[in-house]
Amino acid sequence: MLAVLTLLAVAAVAGFCLIGLAGNWEYALGLRARKIATMIVVGTAVACSSVLFQTVTGNRVLTPGVMGFDQLFVLIQTLIVFLFGALALSSADPRLLFAGQVAAMVLFAGALYRRLFGHGGRDLYVLVLAGVVFGTLFGSLSSLASRLINPNDFVVLQDSLFASFNQVDPDLLALSALLVAAAAAWTARLAPRLDVVALGRDHALNLGVHHARVVNRVLVVVAVLVSVSTALVGPVTFLGLLVASLARQLTGTFRHGTVLPAAALLAVTVLVGGQLVLERMFTMDTALSVIINFVGGVYFIALLIRESRR
Repeated sequence: MLAVLTLLAVAAVAGFCLIGLAGNWEYALGLRARKIATMIVVGTAVACSSVLFQTVTGNRVLTPGVMGFDQLFVLIQTLIVFLFGALALSSADPRLLFAGQVAAMVLFAGALYRRLFGHGGRDLYVLVLAGVVFGTLFGSLSSLASRLINPNDFVVLQDSLFASFNQVDPDLLALSALLVAAAAAWTARLAPRLDVVALGRDHALNLGVHHARVVNRVLVVVAVLVSVSTALVGPVTFLGLLVASLARQLTGTFRHGTVLPAAALLAVTVLVGGQLVLERMFTMDTALSVIINFVGGVYFIALLIRESRR
Protein backbone atom coordinates (compact mmCIF):
# COMPACT_ATOMS: atom_id res chain seq x y z
CA MET A 1 0.00 0.00 0.00
CA LEU A 2 2.85 2.38 0.73
CA ALA A 3 4.24 1.66 -2.73
CA VAL A 4 0.86 2.40 -4.31
CA LEU A 5 0.52 5.65 -2.37
CA THR A 6 4.06 6.62 -3.39
CA LEU A 7 3.19 6.04 -7.05
CA LEU A 8 0.04 8.15 -6.69
CA ALA A 9 2.02 10.99 -5.11
CA VAL A 10 4.69 10.81 -7.83
CA ALA A 11 2.00 10.77 -10.52
CA ALA A 12 0.31 13.83 -9.00
CA VAL A 13 3.64 15.68 -8.83
CA ALA A 14 4.53 14.72 -12.42
CA GLY A 15 1.10 15.79 -13.67
CA PHE A 16 1.34 19.12 -11.87
CA CYS A 17 4.79 19.74 -13.35
CA LEU A 18 4.07 18.76 -16.95
CA ILE A 19 0.38 19.31 -17.74
CA GLY A 20 -0.17 22.63 -19.48
CA LEU A 21 3.54 23.44 -19.53
CA ALA A 22 4.28 26.09 -22.16
CA GLY A 23 6.53 29.06 -22.83
CA ASN A 24 9.74 29.29 -20.83
CA TRP A 25 10.02 25.79 -19.35
CA GLU A 26 12.79 26.67 -16.92
CA TYR A 27 10.81 29.56 -15.42
CA ALA A 28 7.53 27.62 -15.30
CA LEU A 29 9.11 24.55 -13.75
CA GLY A 30 10.82 26.72 -11.14
CA LEU A 31 7.48 28.20 -10.05
CA ARG A 32 5.78 24.82 -10.02
CA ALA A 33 8.66 23.20 -8.12
CA ARG A 34 8.32 25.81 -5.36
CA LYS A 35 4.58 25.14 -5.12
CA ILE A 36 5.18 21.40 -4.96
CA ALA A 37 7.83 21.79 -2.26
CA THR A 38 5.42 23.95 -0.24
CA MET A 39 2.64 21.38 -0.56
CA ILE A 40 4.98 18.56 0.45
CA VAL A 41 6.11 20.44 3.56
CA VAL A 42 2.58 21.47 4.56
CA GLY A 43 1.09 18.06 3.75
CA THR A 44 3.71 16.23 5.80
CA ALA A 45 3.29 18.62 8.75
CA VAL A 46 -0.51 18.42 8.76
CA ALA A 47 -0.60 14.64 8.32
CA CYS A 48 1.96 13.87 11.03
CA SER A 49 0.46 16.32 13.52
CA SER A 50 -3.03 14.88 13.03
CA VAL A 51 -1.93 11.26 13.45
CA LEU A 52 0.11 12.12 16.54
CA PHE A 53 -2.70 14.16 18.10
CA GLN A 54 -5.22 11.37 17.54
CA THR A 55 -2.80 8.91 19.11
CA VAL A 56 -2.27 10.82 22.35
CA THR A 57 -5.97 11.73 22.70
CA GLY A 58 -7.19 8.25 21.77
CA ASN A 59 -9.83 9.78 19.50
CA ARG A 60 -10.04 9.30 15.72
CA VAL A 61 -12.20 12.36 15.00
CA LEU A 62 -10.05 15.00 16.74
CA THR A 63 -7.36 17.07 15.06
CA PRO A 64 -5.01 19.76 16.38
CA GLY A 65 -7.47 22.30 14.99
CA VAL A 66 -9.62 21.86 18.10
CA MET A 67 -6.80 23.39 20.17
CA GLY A 68 -7.47 26.79 18.61
CA PHE A 69 -4.35 27.15 16.42
CA ASP A 70 -6.32 28.12 13.32
CA GLN A 71 -8.39 30.65 15.23
CA LEU A 72 -5.26 32.15 16.80
CA PHE A 73 -3.77 32.58 13.31
CA VAL A 74 -6.98 34.31 12.17
CA LEU A 75 -6.92 36.54 15.27
CA ILE A 76 -3.32 37.62 14.63
CA GLN A 77 -4.07 38.51 11.01
CA THR A 78 -7.25 40.35 12.02
CA LEU A 79 -5.55 42.36 14.76
CA ILE A 80 -2.78 43.46 12.39
CA VAL A 81 -5.36 44.79 9.92
CA PHE A 82 -7.50 46.28 12.71
CA LEU A 83 -4.61 48.12 14.37
CA PHE A 84 -2.40 49.06 11.43
CA GLY A 85 -4.51 48.61 8.29
CA ALA A 86 -4.40 46.22 5.35
CA LEU A 87 -1.30 47.90 3.92
CA ALA A 88 0.69 46.89 6.98
CA LEU A 89 -0.31 43.25 6.48
CA SER A 90 0.47 43.17 2.75
CA SER A 91 3.77 45.08 3.09
CA ALA A 92 5.06 43.39 6.25
CA ASP A 93 8.28 41.41 6.10
CA PRO A 94 7.09 37.81 5.55
CA ARG A 95 9.93 36.41 7.65
CA LEU A 96 9.08 38.65 10.60
CA LEU A 97 5.39 37.85 10.24
CA PHE A 98 6.13 34.13 10.03
CA ALA A 99 8.37 34.22 13.10
CA GLY A 100 5.80 36.17 15.10
CA GLN A 101 2.94 33.85 14.19
CA VAL A 102 4.91 30.69 14.92
CA ALA A 103 6.17 32.11 18.22
CA ALA A 104 2.66 33.14 19.30
CA MET A 105 1.15 29.75 18.49
CA VAL A 106 3.96 27.75 20.09
CA LEU A 107 3.92 29.91 23.23
CA PHE A 108 0.16 29.56 23.48
CA ALA A 109 0.40 25.79 23.14
CA GLY A 110 3.31 25.57 25.57
CA ALA A 111 1.51 27.60 28.22
CA LEU A 112 -1.65 25.54 27.77
CA TYR A 113 0.19 22.22 27.94
CA ARG A 114 2.24 23.20 30.97
CA ARG A 115 -0.74 24.55 32.86
CA LEU A 116 -3.22 21.76 32.12
CA PHE A 117 -1.10 18.73 31.27
CA GLY A 118 2.23 19.38 32.88
CA HIS A 119 3.50 18.21 36.20
CA GLY A 120 -0.03 18.20 37.61
CA GLY A 121 -0.91 15.35 35.26
CA ARG A 122 -4.52 16.34 34.67
CA ASP A 123 -6.80 14.52 32.28
CA LEU A 124 -5.84 15.07 28.65
CA TYR A 125 -9.44 15.81 27.77
CA VAL A 126 -9.33 18.86 30.05
CA LEU A 127 -6.57 20.14 27.80
CA VAL A 128 -8.66 19.50 24.68
CA LEU A 129 -11.70 21.21 26.17
CA ALA A 130 -9.58 24.20 27.17
CA GLY A 131 -8.30 24.38 23.60
CA VAL A 132 -11.88 24.39 22.29
CA VAL A 133 -12.78 27.21 24.69
CA PHE A 134 -9.78 29.31 23.69
CA GLY A 135 -10.49 28.63 20.02
CA THR A 136 -14.02 29.92 20.49
CA LEU A 137 -12.66 32.98 22.31
CA PHE A 138 -10.15 33.73 19.54
CA GLY A 139 -12.86 33.28 16.92
CA SER A 140 -15.22 35.65 18.74
CA LEU A 141 -12.52 38.31 19.09
CA SER A 142 -11.65 37.96 15.40
CA SER A 143 -15.30 38.33 14.45
CA LEU A 144 -15.65 41.44 16.62
CA ALA A 145 -12.51 43.08 15.22
CA SER A 146 -13.44 42.24 11.61
CA ARG A 147 -16.78 44.04 12.02
CA LEU A 148 -14.98 47.23 13.04
CA ILE A 149 -12.43 47.46 10.23
CA ASN A 150 -12.75 49.24 6.92
CA PRO A 151 -14.65 47.22 4.24
CA ASN A 152 -11.73 47.51 1.81
CA ASP A 153 -9.34 46.25 4.48
CA PHE A 154 -11.75 43.42 5.23
CA VAL A 155 -11.47 42.18 1.63
CA VAL A 156 -7.67 42.04 1.95
CA LEU A 157 -7.99 40.29 5.30
CA GLN A 158 -10.32 37.63 3.89
CA ASP A 159 -7.85 36.84 1.11
CA SER A 160 -5.07 36.32 3.66
CA LEU A 161 -7.13 33.82 5.70
CA PHE A 162 -7.37 31.20 2.94
CA ALA A 163 -4.49 28.77 2.54
CA SER A 164 -2.42 29.76 -0.49
CA PHE A 165 0.54 27.94 -2.03
CA ASN A 166 1.24 30.51 -4.74
CA GLN A 167 3.51 33.05 -3.04
CA VAL A 168 5.75 31.53 -0.39
CA ASP A 169 9.09 33.06 0.52
CA PRO A 170 11.92 30.64 -0.40
CA ASP A 171 13.77 31.31 2.86
CA LEU A 172 10.66 30.56 4.91
CA LEU A 173 10.05 27.44 2.86
CA ALA A 174 13.59 26.20 3.54
CA LEU A 175 13.27 26.92 7.26
CA SER A 176 9.87 25.22 7.43
CA ALA A 177 11.24 22.19 5.57
CA LEU A 178 14.08 21.85 8.10
CA LEU A 179 11.70 22.09 11.06
CA VAL A 180 9.25 19.58 9.58
CA ALA A 181 12.06 17.19 8.61
CA ALA A 182 13.50 17.34 12.14
CA ALA A 183 10.07 16.70 13.67
CA ALA A 184 9.41 13.82 11.26
CA ALA A 185 12.79 12.23 12.05
CA TRP A 186 12.14 12.49 15.79
CA THR A 187 8.66 11.01 15.33
CA ALA A 188 10.06 8.10 13.33
CA ARG A 189 12.42 7.24 16.19
CA LEU A 190 9.54 7.39 18.64
CA ALA A 191 7.19 5.24 16.53
CA PRO A 192 7.45 2.05 18.67
CA ARG A 193 6.59 3.98 21.84
CA LEU A 194 3.70 5.66 20.05
CA ASP A 195 2.32 2.23 19.18
CA VAL A 196 2.27 1.47 22.91
CA VAL A 197 0.80 4.86 23.85
CA ALA A 198 -2.04 4.21 21.41
CA LEU A 199 -3.09 1.27 23.61
CA GLY A 200 -3.99 3.65 26.43
CA ARG A 201 -2.33 5.08 29.52
CA ASP A 202 -2.68 2.01 31.74
CA HIS A 203 -1.34 -0.40 29.12
CA ALA A 204 1.53 1.96 28.31
CA LEU A 205 2.57 2.20 31.96
CA ASN A 206 2.33 -1.59 32.38
CA LEU A 207 4.57 -2.05 29.35
CA GLY A 208 7.21 0.30 30.74
CA VAL A 209 6.49 3.46 28.71
CA HIS A 210 6.46 6.78 30.57
CA HIS A 211 3.07 7.88 29.22
CA ALA A 212 3.03 11.50 30.44
CA ARG A 213 6.57 12.19 29.21
CA VAL A 214 5.86 10.81 25.74
CA VAL A 215 2.55 12.66 25.48
CA ASN A 216 4.12 15.96 26.55
CA ARG A 217 6.84 15.63 23.92
CA VAL A 218 4.35 14.65 21.24
CA LEU A 219 2.16 17.65 22.04
CA VAL A 220 5.15 19.98 21.69
CA VAL A 221 5.98 18.46 18.29
CA VAL A 222 2.34 18.77 17.24
CA ALA A 223 2.36 22.44 18.23
CA VAL A 224 5.49 23.10 16.17
CA LEU A 225 4.18 21.26 13.10
CA VAL A 226 0.78 22.97 13.16
CA SER A 227 2.30 26.39 13.84
CA VAL A 228 4.79 26.10 10.99
CA SER A 229 2.26 24.86 8.41
CA THR A 230 -0.39 27.41 9.41
CA ALA A 231 2.01 30.36 9.46
CA LEU A 232 3.49 29.31 6.11
CA VAL A 233 0.31 29.05 4.01
CA GLY A 234 -2.71 29.45 6.31
CA PRO A 235 -5.16 27.00 7.88
CA VAL A 236 -6.28 23.83 6.10
CA THR A 237 -8.85 22.63 8.61
CA PHE A 238 -10.01 19.18 7.54
CA LEU A 239 -6.97 17.91 5.62
CA GLY A 240 -5.45 16.19 8.66
CA LEU A 241 -8.65 14.39 9.60
CA LEU A 242 -9.13 13.21 6.04
CA VAL A 243 -5.65 11.79 5.43
CA ALA A 244 -5.18 10.33 8.93
CA SER A 245 -8.41 8.34 8.75
CA LEU A 246 -7.83 7.21 5.17
CA ALA A 247 -4.27 6.15 6.00
CA ARG A 248 -5.47 3.82 8.75
CA GLN A 249 -8.23 2.39 6.55
CA LEU A 250 -5.99 1.81 3.52
CA THR A 251 -3.04 0.31 5.41
CA GLY A 252 -5.18 -1.76 7.79
CA THR A 253 -2.80 -1.16 10.69
CA PHE A 254 -2.28 1.24 13.57
CA ARG A 255 1.53 0.99 13.58
CA HIS A 256 2.93 4.47 13.28
CA GLY A 257 5.86 3.33 11.18
CA THR A 258 3.31 2.66 8.43
CA VAL A 259 0.47 5.08 9.18
CA LEU A 260 2.64 8.23 9.36
CA PRO A 261 4.27 7.89 5.91
CA ALA A 262 0.94 6.74 4.42
CA ALA A 263 -0.81 9.83 5.78
CA ALA A 264 1.98 12.10 4.51
CA LEU A 265 1.80 10.56 1.02
CA LEU A 266 -1.97 10.93 0.97
CA ALA A 267 -1.69 14.57 2.04
CA VAL A 268 0.81 15.29 -0.73
CA THR A 269 -1.43 13.54 -3.28
CA VAL A 270 -4.52 15.46 -2.14
CA LEU A 271 -2.77 18.84 -2.13
CA VAL A 272 -0.89 18.46 -5.41
CA GLY A 273 -3.75 16.71 -7.18
CA GLY A 274 -6.26 19.23 -5.82
CA GLN A 275 -4.12 22.16 -6.91
CA LEU A 276 -3.78 20.59 -10.37
CA VAL A 277 -7.55 20.25 -10.71
CA LEU A 278 -8.05 23.74 -9.31
CA GLU A 279 -5.71 25.37 -11.83
CA ARG A 280 -6.78 23.33 -14.88
CA MET A 281 -10.55 22.93 -14.30
CA PHE A 282 -11.55 25.90 -12.12
CA THR A 283 -8.86 28.30 -13.43
CA MET A 284 -8.09 29.42 -9.87
CA ASP A 285 -11.65 30.70 -9.28
CA THR A 286 -11.59 29.38 -5.72
CA ALA A 287 -9.07 28.47 -3.02
CA LEU A 288 -7.88 24.90 -2.61
CA SER A 289 -8.63 25.01 1.11
CA VAL A 290 -12.32 25.60 0.33
CA ILE A 291 -12.53 22.36 -1.65
CA ILE A 292 -10.54 20.40 0.95
CA ASN A 293 -12.67 21.74 3.79
CA PHE A 294 -15.85 20.82 1.92
CA VAL A 295 -14.72 17.25 1.22
CA GLY A 296 -13.20 16.90 4.69
CA GLY A 297 -16.35 18.25 6.32
CA VAL A 298 -18.51 15.68 4.53
CA TYR A 299 -16.08 12.95 5.53
CA PHE A 300 -16.10 14.19 9.14
CA ILE A 301 -19.91 13.93 9.26
CA ALA A 302 -19.69 10.42 7.80
CA LEU A 303 -17.18 9.45 10.51
CA LEU A 304 -19.44 10.77 13.25
CA ILE A 305 -22.39 8.82 11.87
CA ARG A 306 -20.33 5.64 11.61
CA GLU A 307 -18.94 6.02 15.13
CA SER A 308 -22.43 6.60 16.57
CA ARG A 309 -23.68 3.33 15.07
CA ARG A 310 -20.98 1.22 16.73
